[in-house]
Amino acid sequence: MARKLGIGVIGCGNISATYFSLAPMFGGIEMRACADIDMKAAQARARAFNLRAETVDGLLAAKDIDIVVNLTVPAAHYGVSKKVLEAGKHVYSEKPFVLSLKEGLDLKKRADRQGLRIGSAPDSFLGGAHQLARNLIDAGKLGGITSGTCFVMGHGMEHWHPNPDFFFQPGAGPVLDIGPYYITDLIQLLGPVARVAAFTATPAKERTILSKPRRGQKIPVNTPTTVHAILEFAGGAVVTLAASWDVWLHGHAPIELYGEAGTMFVPDPNFFGGTVAYTKASKAAKTLPKWEHPFAVANEKHAHGMMANYRAAGLADMALAIMEGRPHRCSLELALHAVDVMTGILRSGETGKLVAMQTTCERPAALGVKEARALLARR
Repeated sequence: MARKLGIGVIGCGNISATYFSLAPMFGGIEMRACADIDMKAAQARARAFNLRAETVDGLLAAKDIDIVVNLTVPAAHYGVSKKVLEAGKHVYSEKPFVLSLKEGLDLKKRADRQGLRIGSAPDSFLGGAHQLARNLIDAGKLGGITSGTCFVMGHGMEHWHPNPDFFFQPGAGPVLDIGPYYITDLIQLLGPVARVAAFTATPAKERTILSKPRRGQKIPVNTPTTVHAILEFAGGAVVTLAASWDVWLHGHAPIELYGEAGTMFVPDPNFFGGTVAYTKASKAAKTLPKWEHPFAVANEKHAHGMMANYRAAGLADMALAIMEGRPHRCSLELALHAVDVMTGILRSGETGKLVAMQTTCERPAALGVKEARALLARR
């Protein structure tokens, strides 16, 4: 029987159910325990998914737990990940990895000193659509990428989320909350960012909750909700990024990349699937046929129909990488560079100055069809 690393989860909120339900699809990992500062929340998840409920300290001390998945709120990511490393365990964090470069560098130092691994979401760039886009770029179909656009815009979470307060506080906002999906995908497609420039705005200083049970309550807005940025990549491409929670409707594609030989349209990197369109020179864009990639297969029913969801793929890849002695794709270096880019964008918006990145990273290895199949559990 193939070896599996034991997985424990700290933080039993909404996203934990996704990890618990999808993890059995993958080989190399086994969910064993969960913990939360609210023991009742941990016990409820444990009952629902046939796991062991632990206190946080109990989970960190458990000998059958090799990797701890940190699903706490972003403001707690650094502190919890630090405790995991101090307990001698590998850690995989939800996005954003940390809220400052200083925190990330401290965790890196601690992990390196102890020979431990750190991984971080998002792992949606491992999806079939985004790996197809990567394959086209690597094959030279677009020539050198010269520029691009990236749009992630809507009207905030107060219309549907029962407790949307934290989305509008420092550490969240559209750049740090949704931005990791887009920036991480751009890095895996184009490589590291060299410097950024941005303008930011906060049009509404408070928002009205329109969802139950707090409908009508006012919440303060203490972080920019509209950000327009320019990302200059080390490879020479210049990409415009617009991230906003002040837009009701728009007609922009999530990501467009412009190359010397053609243009490519990339679907929303918040999701694993979707269609990739490509055009050579000035010819009409054509939707490419779906790649026979395991992580492009629709496997979950959503409001808009069947969609591909393979969250925990990055965690499974990290576990297998530990056992195989190779780099994992959702790496600390990738997550840290994404944090550097995001915090640099916000700093540029505050100061009105260009901000040079203090970190860099290698593009993660592509995840082709064969490599993706190797991550799945053998049935």
